Amino acid sequence: MREEPTGERLTELRRTFDAIDADGDGFVTDEEFGAHFPDLPAEALGSLNRDADADGDGRLSFEEFVRIVSGD
Repeated sequence: MREEPTGERLTELRRTFDAIDADGDGFVTDEEFGAHFPDLPAEALGSLNRDADADGDGRLSFEEFVRIVSGD
C-alpha cells in the first residue's frame, strides 16, 4: 500500500484538481474531465468512474482523485 502524498506533491495534486474542476464545486465530473482532456476516449472515462468513484455519486472528490492518481 502506498503512502498518502504530502507536502509539495499534495499541493500539486490540488492545483491539478482545481484546474479540472471548472465550476469550482469541489468535484470533477465526466464533463469537466472531457473538457480538460478532450482526446480522452469515453471508455477511459467509464473506467475512471468504475475505478475511482468510491461513493458512486458520478463525480470525483479531491480524495478520490488523489487515490486514483496515486495508484491506490
